[in-house]
Amino acid sequence: MATLVVPPIPPCPRDDAMHLHHALKGLKCDTDAVVNLLAHRDATQRANIVHEFRAIYSEELSECLEKELHGKLESAILLWMHDPVVRDAVIIRQCLAVDASFHGATEIICSRTHSQMQSIKEVYLSKFGASVDHDVEAHTSADHKKILLAYLNNPRDESDEVDMEQAGKDAKALYKAGEKRLGTDEDTFIKIFSERSAPHLVAVNSYYNHVHGHSLKKAVKNETSGHFRHALLTIVQCAENPAKYFAKVLYKSMKGLGTDDVTLTRIIVTRTEIDMHYIKIEYFKKYHKTLNDAVHSDTLGHYRDFLLQLLGPNV
Repeated sequence: MATLVVPPIPPCPRDDAMHLHHALKGLKCDTDAVVNLLAHRDATQRANIVHEFRAIYSEELSECLEKELHGKLESAILLWMHDPVVRDAVIIRQCLAVDASFHGATEIICSRTHSQMQSIKEVYLSKFGASVDHDVEAHTSADHKKILLAYLNNPRDESDEVDMEQAGKDAKALYKAGEKRLGTDEDTFIKIFSERSAPHLVAVNSYYNHVHGHSLKKAVKNETSGHFRHALLTIVQCAENPAKYFAKVLYKSMKGLGTDDVTLTRIIVTRTEIDMHYIKIEYFKKYHKTLNDAVHSDTLGHYRDFLLQLLGPNV
C-alpha cells in the first residue's frame, strides 16, 4: 500500500507578522527569531508578511527592522525584504547615485534579460522619480556609459535559436575590431554585446575560440579596461554560465584580508531564489571548498547565521 505524503502546511503570513512584532518589540530584540523566520520565507511570503504587519499594527515592517537591527545584518535583511525587481532597482540606484560604486549597478544591468530590465526600469522610475537612463547618463562616463545605455535599451531576442552564420560574422567583426588592429573599435563590441541574445553570444564565443585559439573573454581582457571591461565580461560570462560567474564574484569578495560584505550580501541575497544551488556547485568545483564553509570563515554572528540560512545545506 502506497504511503500518503501530506504536504507541509505553508506558514501563515498573519502568524509570521505577529511573531516578528513580538520579536522586535520586546525589551530586547529577539534577533535569532527574526533571522530564523525571514530566512525561510520566499518573496511572495515576505510580501504577504509585510502586508499583514501593516494591516495589524499600522507600521511598516521595514522601519521596525531598521530600528532594531544594525550593521551588516540590517543591510542584508532589508535587502532581502524587497520584491526582487524592486531590490534590483534599489541596488542600481544606491550604486549609481549614492555610493558611486559602479560594479553593483553594472552587474545587475548586464546580468538581467531585456524583459527583466524593462520591469526594473518601470519600478525605478516609479520609486525614484528618475529613469535608470538618466542616472546612468549622470553618473557614468565614456564607453562604460555607452554599453550600459545600449544594454538598457537595445531589444534582445530571448529565444534559444541561433543564426550560426551571423555568429561567425560577429566573431570575425569582434576580432577585426580588437585583436587584429592597433587600438580597439569599442562601438563594434558595444553593438554586438548589447544586441545579441545569450545563446548567440555563446555561439560567438565558441566560434572565436575555435578560430583564434582563445575565448572571447580573453579577447575582452586584452582589448578593454576598467568599468567597460567589467560590463563586457559580465555579459559574456553570464551568457555562458551565470552560476560560474557569480561563484567567482563571491570568491573575490572573500579573497585575501578583509571581506567585501556589500558584494557578498548582494550576490547571496539576489541569487538565493534564482540559481544558488548551481552557484554552490560551481564554487566547490572551482575552489575545492564549499561556499558555506567560505562564508562561515569570513563572517560572524547573526549576519553569518542569516547568510548561511539563505545558502541552505552544503552541496
